[in-house]
Amino acid sequence: MMRSLQAVAYRRPSVLESAAGGQLLGLETSRGATPMGVKDHPQFFAGFLTSPQVASAALLAVADVAAARYYQQQLRASLDPVVTGNGDRLRFESFSGCCGVYARLDVLEPGLDGGEVGHGTTNVDVNNPLREALSRIGSDDPLHLRVGPEELAVTTMDGPVVEKKVPLPDRWLRGFAEAQVIAAGFDLRAELPAADAVRFLRALPRGGARPASTGPRWVVPSGNTLRPTTRAVPGAVCLPGPERLIALQRVLRHATALRVYGPAVTGGAAATASAWEVVLPGMRLTLTLSPDASRGFSGEGGVLDALATDEAAEDAELISVLLAWEPRVDVADLASASGLTPERVRAALIRLGTSGRVGYDTAEAAYFHRELPYDAERVERHNPRLRSARALVAAGAVALDGALGTVTAEDGHVHRVRDEAGVLSCSCLWWAKYRGGRGPCKHALAVRMVRRGDAAAELDMARVEADAR
Repeated sequence: MMRSLQAVAYRRPSVLESAAGGQLLGLETSRGATPMGVKDHPQFFAGFLTSPQVASAALLAVADVAAARYYQQQLRASLDPVVTGNGDRLRFESFSGCCGVYARLDVLEPGLDGGEVGHGTTNVDVNNPLREALSRIGSDDPLHLRVGPEELAVTTMDGPVVEKKVPLPDRWLRGFAEAQVIAAGFDLRAELPAADAVRFLRALPRGGARPASTGPRWVVPSGNTLRPTTRAVPGAVCLPGPERLIALQRVLRHATALRVYGPAVTGGAAATASAWEVVLPGMRLTLTLSPDASRGFSGEGGVLDALATDEAAEDAELISVLLAWEPRVDVADLASASGLTPERVRAALIRLGTSGRVGYDTAEAAYFHRELPYDAERVERHNPRLRSARALVAAGAVALDGALGTVTAEDGHVHRVRDEAGVLSCSCLWWAKYRGGRGPCKHALAVRMVRRGDAAAELDMARVEADAR
């Protein structure tokens, strides 16, 4: 498994301390991206939280996911959450060590008071003493929040005094990207009022010393609640590894509603990912679950088609210039500004998602601009199926014949790739096992690459002939 050592440095530890008129929550930032370029310790907010208890509990929930492994629980992992300032809100994101749970806390405009929200993305220090202090907040006394160092600290501190180094596997980075792409295919499936939401979530299993269970569970909307069902039926939502929602327990007494998101399913469908959003005063806490507790997002393959096109790479470069830390990326506006079709803009956004430059908000059904503070470009370079497909193309192993393509693999076996209404199927074991449920196999990717290359060559030839005339 490819991995690197991710180093994050802070000027001092984050801390909750007493201050005049209340308490001060100082969240220290690391090196991050801003509209003015990369800064060592950017400041994104200095003001008050309108619901201190709620915000503290929700931030702890995000930190819980960052420190958790819901599969093979004996192995621990922890990476500080990511914070993004989008001008009108703060977003705190984390991803579990097992690559199967994505968490995001959106502190919206009504949840903030008395300060402007900046723009940019970086890591934020959430250490154990801070976690203990946040868990003791028992009243809604005024709580001042500072995300980033004080101006005095910026001018007087000499270099970082707190440094953390965490192994960062490529699988973790790919999973972070895949979670965004998969969520873009979700729709709102159910909304439960507060009392019913709390009753449903508290009845879920909480896990224990044993690994999280495998095998899909399903729920279907029924009145103001969700009713369990033994199989996928139209309108159902998959609840894979329900014990992985345990982080939501921290905020249940503050919940005003529960919203559930997922893809459309038909009878007999395989397990799918889903998103579970707890609505809170002035904020939202969302957990997105992979299709199985033992199956992380990194193998889902949802980004491979977009990564396989040179056109999407060029489009992504153009779109990236037009992004301006928007809390909601408007595809139509980007299409108008770039001269690209909406379809090409969406493909470019998927491409940007693989390098951590956009996320997806299911509540608003829109991408948002952020720049993950990791070397996420290597997600594409080290994606095994994508790398294998390009090697097959380079070796001349692909032959096209109308709707049929044949690929001679490295071991000499010939695989047949068929085009059925735009969906490529293959005779290989990968397709037989997953039936496209985890993205295209390397043979289908290779055929798609060659087809696109031939189409581009034909277009170039047509242009040359037109110029000659």
